Formats: sequence, C-alpha cells, structure tokens
Amino acid sequence: MTELEKNMQLLHTGDLYVCNSPEMFRLQMEYRSLIQQYNQMDPRDMDGHTALLPRIFAEVGEGCFIEPPFNANWGCFTHLGKNVYANFNLTLTDDTHIYIGDDVMIGPNVTITAATHPLHPALRRKGLQYNKSVTIGAGTWIGAGSIILPGVTIGENAVIGAGSIATKDIPAGVLAVGSPCRVVRPIGEEDRLAYDHGRPVPPELL
Repeated sequence: MTELEKNMQLLHTGDLYVCNSPEMFRLQMEYRSLIQQYNQMDPRDMDGHTALLPRIFAEVGEGCFIEPPFNANWGCFTHLGKNVYANFNLTLTDDTHIYIGDDVMIGPNVTITAATHPLHPALRRKGLQYNKSVTIGAGTWIGAGSIILPGVTIGENAVIGAGSIATKDIPAGVLAVGSPCRVVRPIGEEDRLAYDHGRPVPPELL
C-alpha cells in the first residue's frame, strides 16, 4: 500500500495522519478544480450547475442546489440528500464524511467542519490532523453564519439559530442557539400554526 493510500484511509478513522503530503495535496486540487468550475459558471445555467454537482460530491439527491460561491476541502466526502439548499458562501472542511439529510436548508456563510488538529504546537508543526464525521439530520435549518464543529450530529427537524457554534450534538426537533449552541425549546404544533412571534399562518398555507 502506498503512502497516499494509507493517508486516504486515515482520513476516516479518527487517527492522526500527516495532512500536508504532496501526493494528497495534488489529488485534492483535482476536486477543487471542479468546485472552481461550478463557482465560475453563469448563474443562469441551472442545468450546468445541476449536472456538475454529482461530480463534486459523494452523493447528490434530487432537487439539490448550492448557491455559488461555495468551498470545500474535497467535496467528494460530502453526501447530500434530496432537496438540499445552501445559500452563498457555504464552507465544507470535509476531510472525512459530512452527511446532510433530505430537505436541509443552510443559510449564508455557514461552515461545517469535520477536520481538526492536536492542541500541542509540536504536533501541528508535524502537519498532523485527525477528522470526525458530521451529520445534519433531515429537515434541519442551519441559520446564517453558524459553525458546526467536528463530530457533531444535528438531529432531524432542528433549527440552529444564526451565528451559533455547535460544539456538541443537538437533539431532533428543537430550536438551539448560541455559542456554544444550546437548546432553547422544542419545536411544536404552535410553530406550525404561527410564525414571527405569533403571527398566524394563513389557513390556505397550512
């Protein structure tokens, strides 16, 4: 097994590995080239954007759209369910797997990172890194400017308030905000019937 093959396996084990190998960097740039193509396409070319997404990501469900520009360390380790929408300036440090479920909405300037480094500078000087996969459950809305850190799972149908930093798992079906992100309350039937601090949802929209 080559050194590149060993390192590519270590991306997904949670073990330390050398992240600055020239061979890995060259392979990574091939994927980055596809992302650059996507970001430079005419915004009116919706078919072209849709066709390129499966070449960038590990999986792409029907009805997905990522507003350009976005950035990813690889792209090929991110998995998109159906009807995923991400607004401008999504950043994915997907050095291992990031799973984004069906019907997830992602606001502008969101970062989802699965990569991290040791605390001690002597280890970082050796170019050492380790990764922890991230999961965003189906139906979740991640507010603008939020950051999801390595190893975190966001439960289905949760809402992460704008500017939050999720350092630990967030359960399903809750509103969570802050830095660090904490659960505020569950999302319930009253939230289906009213919005914006109590304004009723018109009956024809229910």
